[in-house]
Amino acid sequence: MNITKHKVALIHYTLKDDLGEVLDSSEGHDPLAYIHGIGNLVEGLEEALEGKVIGDKIITSVSPEKGYGLRSEENVHVVPLASFQPDGDEKLEVGMQVRVETNAGVTLAEVTKIDGEHVTLDLNHPLSGETLHFEVEVVDVRDATHEELDHGHAHGPGGHHHH
Repeated sequence: MNITKHKVALIHYTLKDDLGEVLDSSEGHDPLAYIHGIGNLVEGLEEALEGKVIGDKIITSVSPEKGYGLRSEENVHVVPLASFQPDGDEKLEVGMQVRVETNAGVTLAEVTKIDGEHVTLDLNHPLSGETLHFEVEVVDVRDATHEELDHGHAHGPGGHHHH
């Protein structure tokens, strides 16, 4: 069975950056289960996996445009420190991930600067602007169930994992 739209594929993967640093890997875990063709994975990786079968191994590099996007200064915001309600006694620090409400819903932002009463938030994905280097092995391919298609993600082992 080939990986095509609305198939569930189970994959083992390792993601590295340009320097060869491992950013993410399923090594030592269940394979990642995803529904193909509906945007569960970054576009460039889906394209590389299209038509593959069990046992196939691929190595592919995904450009930022087909990965997590390019960095955009429009995604960097300066907001008043007073607008933060830290959890309990947690002190806001540079490098922290905070949840922020945007027009598009809740997203994670990184605190990149704290300057007196102002906080700089970076809403760019941490991997935006990066070329993503994937090594992937296809472990299994099956039809997605109606329920999975309704929910928009795979169920069962490895299918509760979201990136």
